Amino acid sequence: MISRVKAAVAQLVGGTASSFSPGSCPESSLKFKYSRPAFLLLGPEEIERAADHSSRPVLLSGQDRRKRRKRLLPWDTGYAEVINAGKSILNEDQAAREIVCVEKGDRKNSTEAKTVKGDGRADKERDGLQFHYWALFDGHAGTDAAVMAAKLLHLHICEQLRGIIDVLRDGDVPPPICLTSNDGAARGNGARSPPHQGDWEPPTDSESRFLLEKEISHEYLVIGAIENAFRQMDQQIEREQSSRGMLGGCCALAVVYFLGKIYVANAGDSRAILIRNGETIPLSNEFTPESERQRLQYLGYLQPHLLGNEFTHLEFPRRIQHREIGRKMLFRDYSMTGWAYKTIEEDDLKFPLVYGEGKKARVMATIGVTRGLGDHNLKVHCSNIHIKPFLSCVPEVKVYDVTKHEHGVNDVIVLGTDGLWDVVSDREVADTVISVLSDCEPDDPNRFTLAAQDLVVRSRGTLREHGWWMSEDRLGSGDDISVFVIPLYGHT
Repeated sequence: MISRVKAAVAQLVGGTASSFSPGSCPESSLKFKYSRPAFLLLGPEEIERAADHSSRPVLLSGQDRRKRRKRLLPWDTGYAEVINAGKSILNEDQAAREIVCVEKGDRKNSTEAKTVKGDGRADKERDGLQFHYWALFDGHAGTDAAVMAAKLLHLHICEQLRGIIDVLRDGDVPPPICLTSNDGAARGNGARSPPHQGDWEPPTDSESRFLLEKEISHEYLVIGAIENAFRQMDQQIEREQSSRGMLGGCCALAVVYFLGKIYVANAGDSRAILIRNGETIPLSNEFTPESERQRLQYLGYLQPHLLGNEFTHLEFPRRIQHREIGRKMLFRDYSMTGWAYKTIEEDDLKFPLVYGEGKKARVMATIGVTRGLGDHNLKVHCSNIHIKPFLSCVPEVKVYDVTKHEHGVNDVIVLGTDGLWDVVSDREVADTVISVLSDCEPDDPNRFTLAAQDLVVRSRGTLREHGWWMSEDRLGSGDDISVFVIPLYGHT
């Protein structure tokens, strides 16, 4: 085991085991072939130029190069991206921007959502509810999962919202069925049908404590729909990975504007911030082996077979040596944020479930993220131990009620993959965006694209003799970088 782990640790910079190399799955076998976001309107020559790892040209939304005219994204959203400096053959980031109409229908017979062309304002009278959607997908070990999620996740969200559209439109959440002593289900015979209207009886005092109803807001119904959509997307990727040999996975960050609220769903290490009145407000958290140490350790404690008798769910300040058995050493488990002492045993010699610190922290010395889509065939290097049970596809969903705030012309939401956040802080991002927007006329629709471009150029840096540098003493990002700048003024 030690030799296998050493081999995996040697590849920490790459992020995953070497058996999952970019481009190892034949493109012809994929349902969704590699491409750049459709809204960039790139031709074949431009796509080839964008893949140049040496020059790393920045791609922008906002211009149809073939027709030489401006073609802005809905809401005048700004977008910019750049490929990595050579760590993978293809750009493993993907992006999506959609307006989707959620219409009532038979969910079993409905296979696709209706996307709205243009800015969607002319379609508000349709028989349905619209949501605006922006998403970034940061792939690893290949582009397959990111490409597929970029094409389909918004459709899964639409499908989940379709199931609750009547509730959302009517304004009331129907109460759960109350089971009384007259119901078969209350007696345990398995009957689940609701009582007839005339048969319902109010619960007695002894029964009422079991029949308390929770008040469930529309906001939590939408959150649940988004969470289930991520699960459905992950399951679809698993089916594709089984049938088509797809490899890898992706982090997913999605923003949904629906019924006056913005829902930010994050599964991975991409992030979103709100810039309002010059201040920064985090709208998501990064999920890394360090930030989710306790969840990972708890799963290892509950299901030790997932550790393959090779890893321990306990954490120690350093690797334990065999000669230290019987001595006392600091440790912590899933229940602890602090540290305590324990006497070292034979089992403590196993490799730690969470290994490394900071950006080099890895789950089972294999992968540096703890939430995302895909990775169903990812295993510990040279073993049969699956990583996926520790990688959650369920996003954290945060809600921002735009109706409770007044927004100025420079108030925006910035979405970025980790290629941005690894090298610049929230404050630096905000200062850059505010500077660009302040230099433009408030009614210039291209100002948000310029802000996205400036963020990508700044975090990429300038090519010098020994790499990409932001300044004399700061390395730029060698990763793929993708950025959305979403204006709030006049659109929410």
